[in-house]
Amino acid sequence: MVSRSYSNLFDLTSGNSPTFGWSGKRFPRVATVTGVLSELDDDNTNSVGSDAPSSVSQERMIIVGNQLPIRAHRRSDGNGGWNFSWDEDSLLLQLKDGLGEDVEVVYVGCLREEIDPSEQDDVAQSLLETFKCVPAFIPPELFSKFYHGFCKQHLWPLFHYMLPLSPDHGGRFDRSLWQAYVSVNKIFADKVMEVISPDDDFVWVHDYHLMVLPTFLRKRFNRVKLGFFLHSPFPSSEIYRTLPVRDELLRALLNSDLIGFHTFDYARHFLSCCSRMLGLSYQSKRGYIGLEYYGRMVSIKILPVGIHMGQLQLALDLPETETRVAELRDQFRGRTVLLGVDDMDIFKGISLKLLAFENLLKQHPDKRGKVVLVQIANPARGRGRDVQEVQSETYATVERINQAFGRAGYEPVILIATPLQFYERIAYYVIAECCLVTAVRDGMNLIPYEYVIGRHGTDKLDDTLGLNPSTPKKSMLVVSEFIGCSPSLSGAIRVNPWNIDAVAEAMDSALVIPEAEKELRHEKHYRYVSTHDVAYWARSFLQDLERACRDHVRRRCWGIGFGLGFRVIALDPNFRKLAVEHIVSAYKRTKNRAILLDYDGTMMLQRSISTGPNAEAIGTLNNLCRDPKNVVFLVSGKDKKTLTEWFSSCEKLGLAAEHGYFLRPNHDAEWETCVAVPDFYWKQIAEPVMKLYTETTDGSTIETKESALVWNYQFADPDFGSCQAKELLDHLESVLANEPVSVKSGQHIVEVKPQGVNKGIVADHLLQTMRQKGMLPDFVLCIGDDRSDEDMFEVIISAMAGPSLSPVAEVFACTVGQKPSKAKYYLDDTTEILRMLQGLGAASEQSGRYVSQAASQRALVDKE
Repeated sequence: MVSRSYSNLFDLTSGNSPTFGWSGKRFPRVATVTGVLSELDDDNTNSVGSDAPSSVSQERMIIVGNQLPIRAHRRSDGNGGWNFSWDEDSLLLQLKDGLGEDVEVVYVGCLREEIDPSEQDDVAQSLLETFKCVPAFIPPELFSKFYHGFCKQHLWPLFHYMLPLSPDHGGRFDRSLWQAYVSVNKIFADKVMEVISPDDDFVWVHDYHLMVLPTFLRKRFNRVKLGFFLHSPFPSSEIYRTLPVRDELLRALLNSDLIGFHTFDYARHFLSCCSRMLGLSYQSKRGYIGLEYYGRMVSIKILPVGIHMGQLQLALDLPETETRVAELRDQFRGRTVLLGVDDMDIFKGISLKLLAFENLLKQHPDKRGKVVLVQIANPARGRGRDVQEVQSETYATVERINQAFGRAGYEPVILIATPLQFYERIAYYVIAECCLVTAVRDGMNLIPYEYVIGRHGTDKLDDTLGLNPSTPKKSMLVVSEFIGCSPSLSGAIRVNPWNIDAVAEAMDSALVIPEAEKELRHEKHYRYVSTHDVAYWARSFLQDLERACRDHVRRRCWGIGFGLGFRVIALDPNFRKLAVEHIVSAYKRTKNRAILLDYDGTMMLQRSISTGPNAEAIGTLNNLCRDPKNVVFLVSGKDKKTLTEWFSSCEKLGLAAEHGYFLRPNHDAEWETCVAVPDFYWKQIAEPVMKLYTETTDGSTIETKESALVWNYQFADPDFGSCQAKELLDHLESVLANEPVSVKSGQHIVEVKPQGVNKGIVADHLLQTMRQKGMLPDFVLCIGDDRSDEDMFEVIISAMAGPSLSPVAEVFACTVGQKPSKAKYYLDDTTEILRMLQGLGAASEQSGRYVSQAASQRALVDKE
């Protein structure tokens, strides 16, 4: 299926319908153009929505990864060309098992082999038709900057907690490498756009190589159904915040609908970064964690990936495996095998494992000659001085241990640094009594899972080893607490790999633990690993992605922002920007107008240093108040003393203080209360509790009002402040359970106030008062910016169906900024609000001049 953006103009001009299918599609070589695309070099594609409805009936998943699950081999027949086959070891291919037969899967990614530009069209066509794979061809120089540069030099070390403190560790930030990273992500986006049907297809993006891809896809298709899974660790905010492009990557990920992590720790770190750097808070609802981002709910998925059971079972059943197991049985007869399988890189902790094993042999002489450590060292995925240092240290340590403790016929450490066939690795799993994984940081690491399945074995392998098939299986794991699979292996011995003595002790424990205990631990691990395989993981992710995208069709979407700051705002279909011409027209033809205005964040910027009103705001309010057709109320959370001082020059302005507890219809009237509160004795209960939290939360303060107490943590640590606020809320609700008050949380506040006090009572009071005076409102304008103003919106919208308004009343409930709200209109900021109010004031002045001129003319006629 190709995109519905037609590329064959001849078909259109000739009247032929375009053919949607895999055959006949020739791809432009977008990715073969050399050079670097700017991160601001986006297409003019801020589309409001997707294209026309699709005719696709089969559900389809587009899986995007750095590498396609394809192996390529140059033909040896002398005619050139390539042979392609599936890479059975690729996770992207394995996860297909969990998506169901009714889900069509399309892959987008790079090939490991470099394809000559003259062959790229033919290769692309062949891969599309045969494997439903869309290759992205990246020029070698650009790919090197992208992968070996930004991915491996900046992101990978940082995500594994290595700070770029010196050029030898992570290097200095190189803007050209970042530009290359953005460029390659843009090329991937172009490839996805060639095959996507945006209203129907799901897109699943994998790993840190493509973290800005969601922005490019969301920019082109606002309602794209997009999931992202991070296969590496996500570092704590203290580490992540050192990245110069930290905000760009966070905002790009938030353009996804679902973001997946292996463990809660990784998800928690990501949420903490969003809180500290973007000011976003998350919520857990019915078991799902979500972040509200401009009206869109971005879901967080926590589920470790699993292994492919079928592939492992096939490897266990191979005759070659049986033969190799027999050879290893004979080789290690009479000895206990400890096994390590790791990549030769700086984070896998191979040298720490070797030092711990050396300690084991030193402290337990009885183990010498009886225990062997087999360390399989896979080639490193990165390159550079760090990898060379790890290799040198590993070889030197192995040589030292073998010289110190080895003897004729006994080698304590067997280092296998040459690549092994998969069945050979499985054979080592089968004969090893314990598997050791001591990585200092690793995203997931599936070696322990593979080991558990290998140890479970088969009847044939049991026979080879001389075991009774009915005998319970046993295995032992020693795993680092810093790897992603650790939380799911509750029967493993968890260790801090840096504590060499503790790791050596764990090795000893794993060897001497009772057989029955080994069997119980193995059974527990096998039950988990066999049921939570890669198919389960993929199926669960797709189900959550479908749930996260369920309400896409009923949302209106706007794309805003430039470059990597682009994001989509999802709003109710009836929500729209308030046109000044529209409201001024309604204003001119109405006679009884009720105007309700919030102050902080509406008439004045919330974070303004000067919190008092400026001359422009005072003048605008006075212009509105002079019109006899208007009743204007300013509603605020401020106390009445402050409001009296600030608006002393607005004689006809009505004021509501402390969210409506106090009311004053004009300058000459006395303040009155809307809700009768006989006593505020509950303050004596609430205030000591708030003081306790203020003393223990640096940066927090208590604001005492006549009707309320407010605990403010705006200047406290975001995570600690939020945690303390939740605890304070629970504490206050508990101690004030029988008091006539409500305890509510807001933007950086926890507030205790009398029940029934909210801004909605001000709106209700104003409408009822005007009706009693015979001024049935036929125009209502209500403007606010936060959660407390939603009560006003609710009242005036509800009043449209009742007797409080004229049957032909024009009602304008308007919020500040594009966000979910009960209001039907929005204006972007305080500047636009003041401009709109000035427009209404000008209309009043113009009307007043007409009335004055008409009165003068009548007076002249009367004189004559």
